[in-house]
Amino acid sequence: MTEPLPPFPLPEDHDPPRAPNSLLEIAPATGEQPRLRADAARNRVRLLEVAARLAQEHGAANLTMEAVASAAKVGKGTVFRRFGDRTGLLMALLDHHERELQAAFLTGPPPLGPDAPPIERLRAFGVAAVRHERAHRDLYLAAHTDAARRHTSPATLLRLSHLCVLLRRAEVPGDAELLAQTLLGYLDITLVDHLVTRRGMALERVEAGWDDLVGRLVGEG
Repeated sequence: MTEPLPPFPLPEDHDPPRAPNSLLEIAPATGEQPRLRADAARNRVRLLEVAARLAQEHGAANLTMEAVASAAKVGKGTVFRRFGDRTGLLMALLDHHERELQAAFLTGPPPLGPDAPPIERLRAFGVAAVRHERAHRDLYLAAHTDAARRHTSPATLLRLSHLCVLLRRAEVPGDAELLAQTLLGYLDITLVDHLVTRRGMALERVEAGWDDLVGRLVGEG
């Protein structure tokens, strides 16, 4: 089962763009406008609360638009209009977990936050991401079945921009964006889950592999 979500707040060159301060600065994955009318925002929060409860009770893999509509006592079309499709709904649920990780690497304490050297932050980022997604494994796996959407989601773009910034600050030679994409590939939840669940690897081995990969990129391997 996925862990309970935090309370849902009401919305108020070839390198990728700078890392925004939060998902509120990026267009949502569902394509809706960031700011909604007050009543629409309240309805969206209520639907997310219902969806989070159903995911916790029955597993995110079993979450359907029909079940959310039924539990919220609204028409199925209302849920589709608000989130686009099931993946859009799951991505919206993930936004709340992503904000926790974003706060840690954008403004949190070292070694993950901005007061640490870039190489230390690179090492800390991978470990933090692996542990974060493992803690919310059920929801991340359910949301990441659509590979195309996964690569273009606001959360992924923010992670990509953050890694590009750290690679540049660490003066790592090469194409920063392609190197960042490679690092993101290592952290892919479906890969990590395969290694841990099916290959029987300890999570500590996966984390050590990340540390080794970063060391090789920055010339310490």
